Amino acid sequence: MTGDATLTPRLRADIERSGYYPELVSDTLETALADESVVAYVVHHEATFDHDELRRHVTVLALTPTRLIVGHTDEHPADDTSPTTYATASTEAVRLERIDSVVVTRVAADAAAHRRGAPMREVVLTIGWGAVSRIDLEPASCGDPACEADHGYTGTASNDDLSLRVSEAADGAPVVAQTLAFAAALSSATATRAR
Repeated sequence: MTGDATLTPRLRADIERSGYYPELVSDTLETALADESVVAYVVHHEATFDHDELRRHVTVLALTPTRLIVGHTDEHPADDTSPTTYATASTEAVRLERIDSVVVTRVAADAAAHRRGAPMREVVLTIGWGAVSRIDLEPASCGDPACEADHGYTGTASNDDLSLRVSEAADGAPVVAQTLAFAAALSSATATRAR
């Protein structure tokens, strides 16, 4: 390893700015990148409450010329295995040709006044590559309220391995804009890959 050779100074600074175990997050990401350059990225720090405890989580999405790197780092409270708070960091490297869908949901603050390129209030980026599939089923009906026949089931299958929600209020306008730029870069990269 060349030590931060593939982490651009801007990516490194954004990881450090998150304030969430930056050395662990950087080390984990550097290993997954395997000396590939980063084309686009998003660093998303999220705090959640679990009963009376604050838990932190950071997600780093990094696009390389050939892969999508998904990194997650989670904080865990002291338990039977550790007398102090500890963190787990994992990465998944997904070849671009495996990515089936890139869904971008935008929330505009005032849709009637929205102009092209104006900031979004919120963005949800959902990426699917087939690792996690969900099937939602419900009983089928024929529309006749008096019918008691068994019409089987109907449902939908969805492929959403990763969903990342960022908002101007929680994450700031720059992170929302960065997520949109990342989504555009990922969409472009997956559009040019031969299936």
